[in-house]
Amino acid sequence: MSLSIGIVGLPNVGKSTLFNALTKNKAEASNYPFCTIDPNVGVVKVPDERLEKIAVISKPAKIIPTVVEFVDIAGLVKGASVGEGLGNQFLSHIRECDAICEVVRGFTDKNVIHVSGKIDPADDRETINTELILADLSTVEKRLAKVSKEAKSGDKESVKSVDLLSRFKEVLSAGKPARQLSLNDEEKLLAKSLNLLTTKPVIYVLNNDGGENKLKVEDGGVISLNVKMEEEISNLPEEEQAEYIKELGLTESGLTKLIKASYKLLNLITFFTTGTDETRAWTVKEGAKAPEAAGVIHTDFTKGFVRAEVINWEKFIEAGAEQKAREKGLIRTEGKDYIVQDGDICHFLISR
Repeated sequence: MSLSIGIVGLPNVGKSTLFNALTKNKAEASNYPFCTIDPNVGVVKVPDERLEKIAVISKPAKIIPTVVEFVDIAGLVKGASVGEGLGNQFLSHIRECDAICEVVRGFTDKNVIHVSGKIDPADDRETINTELILADLSTVEKRLAKVSKEAKSGDKESVKSVDLLSRFKEVLSAGKPARQLSLNDEEKLLAKSLNLLTTKPVIYVLNNDGGENKLKVEDGGVISLNVKMEEEISNLPEEEQAEYIKELGLTESGLTKLIKASYKLLNLITFFTTGTDETRAWTVKEGAKAPEAAGVIHTDFTKGFVRAEVINWEKFIEAGAEQKAREKGLIRTEGKDYIVQDGDICHFLISR
C-alpha cells in the first residue's frame, strides 16, 4: 500500500531542509517565503534492519524495502485558508496525503527571518492548525450547501451526509480539528471523500538547535530534530552515516525516528516475502487479515487467496534456512481469518 505524508509549516522553519534530508532530493531551501511553489515529492525507504537479516539467509537477487512518500509544500502564512500567500493552492497538494508532518521552529538564527518576528513554537503550531481548520470549514460549508438541497428530496444518503457535515461544521467552527469528532465505520467512509486536512493524524517536528523540547501537544507526537544536522548526516556516504551517528552518542538518526514514528502513527505494520528472487518488505494496516495482505502484493490475490504459510522473522533467522524451518515445523499454515503480525514472513498460496 502506498503511504504519503504532507509536510507543512510556516516559511523558514526548515521544511524543505527536512525534505532534502529525508529524500536527498534537492528541493530549493532559501531564506524567503514561497520559494517552494510546486509541491516537492520524494519517496523514502523505511529503515528496517530485519530486511537485511532475512536476506542473509535467503541470498536473494534483490532486496526491496517498503517506502513512504513525503510531499513538501510551500510555507503557509496567516490567512492561507483564504488564499494569503497562495495558501489554498498549496493546501490542495496535501489533501490526498495519509498524514501530516507539521514542522515548527525552535532554533534561533538572526540570518534566517521568521515571518512573525519571534521564535515561539506553540504560536507557530497554533497559526498552522488554525489555517488547516479554516480550510476544512470552507470545504464542509460548500459541501453542506450542496447536499442540503439534495436532502430536501428525501434522499437517505444525502440526509446522512447533512448530519455528518453539520457535526463537522460545529467542531471546526469551535476551532477544533475534525479528528476530534467520533465516527462510526459508515461515517468514516462518508468522511473519507471530503479529504479534510484535520481528520488526518499529525506528527510534529520541532526543528531545534539543542536543549529541551519546547513544544507540548495533545493531538500527536513530537520529535525534536536538529534538521540542519540531519541534512548533513544524510549527505554523508551511507557507510559513514552510522559511524557519525554513533559518534554523536545516538543509536539511530532523527530521520529514522521520524519515519518509524510516522509509520506507527498510521497503525501500520510490515510483513515480508523472501526467496532467491527477492526479499521484500510490505506495508499493511495493523489488524489486516491474510487475504488483505496478499492483496497488497497483487489485487487479484485477495480474491484468489487459499492459505498462507507464515513464520516469524526471528524464527526464520534462528532456523538458518527455509528448508530447516520446515523440517522443524516452524512454518505454520494459516487461513483467511489469520491476522498478519508485524515481522511475519508470508508465502501466499493463490488459486488461479
